[in-house]
Amino acid sequence: MARKEGAGLRSALAACRSLMGWTVLFSAGINLLYLAPTIFMMQVYDRVLTTGGITTLVLMSVILVFALGTLALLDRTRMRLAARMGLRLDRIVSPMVAAAALQGTGREPGRAQAARDFDTFRQVLTSPVATAFLDTPWTIVFVGVAFVIHPLIGAATLVGGVVLTLIALRHEHVMHPNIVDTAQLTARYYAGAEGDRAASEAVRALGMRQVLVRRQLERRRELLAAQTHATFTQSSYGSLSRFWRLVLQSAVLGLGAYLAIERQISPGSLIAGSILTSRALAPLEQIVAGWRQIEQARIAYGNLVKLIDEAPPERPHTALPAPRGEVRFESVSVRIPETNRAALQSVSFALAPGEMLGIVGPSGAGKSTLARAAVGALPLERGTVRLDGANLADWEPDALGQHIGYMPQDLSLLAGTVGENIRRFAPASAETDDMTIAAARAAGAHELILRLPNAYDTPLGLGGRGLSLGQSQRVALARALFGNPKLIVLDEPNAHLDGDGEVALVAAMRQAASRGATVMVVAHKRSIIAVVSKLLLLSDGAVEAFGARDEVARKFMRVVDSANNLSPLPTREKQQ
Repeated sequence: MARKEGAGLRSALAACRSLMGWTVLFSAGINLLYLAPTIFMMQVYDRVLTTGGITTLVLMSVILVFALGTLALLDRTRMRLAARMGLRLDRIVSPMVAAAALQGTGREPGRAQAARDFDTFRQVLTSPVATAFLDTPWTIVFVGVAFVIHPLIGAATLVGGVVLTLIALRHEHVMHPNIVDTAQLTARYYAGAEGDRAASEAVRALGMRQVLVRRQLERRRELLAAQTHATFTQSSYGSLSRFWRLVLQSAVLGLGAYLAIERQISPGSLIAGSILTSRALAPLEQIVAGWRQIEQARIAYGNLVKLIDEAPPERPHTALPAPRGEVRFESVSVRIPETNRAALQSVSFALAPGEMLGIVGPSGAGKSTLARAAVGALPLERGTVRLDGANLADWEPDALGQHIGYMPQDLSLLAGTVGENIRRFAPASAETDDMTIAAARAAGAHELILRLPNAYDTPLGLGGRGLSLGQSQRVALARALFGNPKLIVLDEPNAHLDGDGEVALVAAMRQAASRGATVMVVAHKRSIIAVVSKLLLLSDGAVEAFGARDEVARKFMRVVDSANNLSPLPTREKQQ
């Protein structure tokens, strides 16, 4: 789901404005009703005890219970409103977060943890720390009532509030860099642990387990040190704010006792002043105690705004007609974001529908990068890739994907059934089932799939686990052929295939070319190169040679052989 202009995190928060308004209104009612125990206490000490009015006590008790019941109801409603606000925010923002996480190359850390950032922000937004912010403005009201009781009590409460505010500001200044460091270390630790886990088989086979365990423990110690420092800082400022509130509450009680002795206030006002001070400072103390959550939410909000709101919105795309398969590279240059290295440099060539291009060259020459650029999977630094004359950027991505078959080097099968992977997780129907089986037949994988425990309904784990590499490659080829795409790009499609698999691959390539599809294949084996009509030789990201297969093979045979371990290619006369 692409983010439309005018949609984003800020607009999603604006959509929750009515719920926020009701939450603020209920907070006002709650804080006003918090005055009920104070008033009750004053009346008990100043009226009931001095007059012995049992009836007054009963009536006041009934009123107090009613007020506290209303307060509890309002507080429950406020919490439910906060929960509903979280649900509404999730409904609006989750599709944007999911879409943003799948954009780009998919390797940026910000995209990888987008969902975690959103959950952190949403949870804090609906937590007691957020309601403490709503209660904080009412501190002024409680301080005002304390001034009504006596100016000295009001002044003491005001000073206490100012000191707690200064503690909170100092806490923020100290905690912010620590929380940023902790967030970065957390992302690094979990990403590293997940990467090590994904390579667990190779790790065991190569005797690297203890080494990687030590490396993970070193990273974890670094993370725990940062987390412990944050916890110590949090506890220090939390204890300081709690100490100051208790000292101030006791000081106000002592001050009230002095004023009561001097007959400047009543005994009831003495107790009421202590309660008011405690209530006035409670939100500030809660904010100081939860400042770590607040900082985490603030960092997460900044990450989400940068990822969603500040990213350029996808412009509307005019629906283009189905392509015939003409491909043109026009001075294409690509810089790999992960390494900032120029992987392609001014690559230009053209293919007509029905042509098969073999892409060869030494390791690191840019072959896989060219394949990724051909299907629009990489942003271009310069130049244009065109399909039937249209810039790939002018296509709506999902619409373009219906006309492209792509088999990456890492296969990228997903958790789901074999059939779901082949049909690209399109909804199941009689039509998609027929297309799935047709794609599997075209890839020569139908009989292989039927031998699986549940055939096309065989479940695969994360990363397509459950199949051998050869089986996975056949399934990935079937996925690339699903829907009879007009542009088929295969990156080392025979790396794990046996003899039967290579025969099926060659047959699938020829069949696709015969129906007019353009086929681009990165290959290292003679059996695949022998069937292509054109060759493109890459070296250091630049085109070394491009043209008819036999012509390029004759001129650059030594380079091609050393780069791809190929034996001399037969001429077309010998093939015939």
